[in-house]
Amino acid sequence: MHVKNYKSLMIRLTFVLSLLFQSTIFAQDQKDSLVVASLPQQNIVPINVSFDKGLKFATNDDAFSMNLRFRIQTRFGFSELEDGESWVFTGLEARVRRARLRLDGHLINKKLEYHIQLSFSRGDMDWDNSGVPNVLRDAYCTYKISPKFELVFGQTKLPGNRQRVVSSGDQQFVDRSIVNATYNIDRDFLLMLKHSGKLGIDYILKGALSGGEGRNSNVGNGGACYSGRVELLPFGKFTDGGDYFESDLARESTPKLSLASGASFNDQATRTAGQLGKELKNPTGISVYHADMLFKFRGISAYAEFMKRTTTNAFPEITNSKLYVHAGYGFMSQLGYLWQNNFELAFRYASVVPDKVIYSQAPKLEEWTLCASKYFRKHNVKLQSDLTYGTSQNMINKSFHSVGFTYRLQLQLAI
Repeated sequence: MHVKNYKSLMIRLTFVLSLLFQSTIFAQDQKDSLVVASLPQQNIVPINVSFDKGLKFATNDDAFSMNLRFRIQTRFGFSELEDGESWVFTGLEARVRRARLRLDGHLINKKLEYHIQLSFSRGDMDWDNSGVPNVLRDAYCTYKISPKFELVFGQTKLPGNRQRVVSSGDQQFVDRSIVNATYNIDRDFLLMLKHSGKLGIDYILKGALSGGEGRNSNVGNGGACYSGRVELLPFGKFTDGGDYFESDLARESTPKLSLASGASFNDQATRTAGQLGKELKNPTGISVYHADMLFKFRGISAYAEFMKRTTTNAFPEITNSKLYVHAGYGFMSQLGYLWQNNFELAFRYASVVPDKVIYSQAPKLEEWTLCASKYFRKHNVKLQSDLTYGTSQNMINKSFHSVGFTYRLQLQLAI
């Protein structure tokens, strides 16, 4: 390169760098927030940045806010089954179980909230049933009509059993029970009204009208799903919303109890489990009933849940007997104790019993699980390990299909 050209290039680079330096946005720390200054030439609204439950961005006039959160669950596990007189290694689980991004905040004013949640691991997308990567989990708006009434519109969890509504990141065990896995009603596109009040005791009422096909559905069958739930809190409200996270991390100083029940009717359901499962060519009606109880006091937490599913036709596909609606009932209970050092031991029993009409397809399942957890930053940063002994029994001849152990180790990191 000639000297003349080299000098010309250096002059141009210096000029460009000078312009870039003059247009830099300067940040200034003010206590626990960050104020971003706008350029003189542009009309940019200053943004406050803070960190509490996630990374929060908000305008000074409170017209907009966005809270950014993420969660990852990395899991290792293996299972063994009894084969005659010996044990056989049957599988290894080594994967990212969940990787999620969550955005929520408000628009215009704090009465109008938005919520978005995305999932990125394959096991979290319902890929096997839907055939497509279902990245979008939640996308809904909440309008706070008054301190006692909320209106929810969009795709989110139905008002079903408590363990399903409690986030997978706030579980007392590595994952939810087989009762929830078999009978929960999951997510749907809905219009839901929530009401909380007090008539002698605190109560919460939820009612929802939804499409019935589950999340990210692109079909409409003319049917709908109707769901409702009532919760009673005879000893008052839980600390920090503790009725919707497992383990007594708030260490309730007085006994707290929540009693709840609900039901859901999915008219002309197009999937084997209503909002979940394989697609059906011939729709059928599916009803789910649930009841649960939660108790917490000084590190002790006790939870029990009952679920039942009925259907107008368990085998809607005449030409394919493998597609059936899992009618039946399930029960689970779990008990845990959290020490002052945030180490917890918990035990869970769960059972799923199929209806007689599907004895030929579905066995009775039972599981006994012992879990040890260490909470470093409540549920956000925790290490959990559980061991499960499970049985599968043929209900026709009462013989056992299998008896086995499953071990799982999981680390969760979240903000």
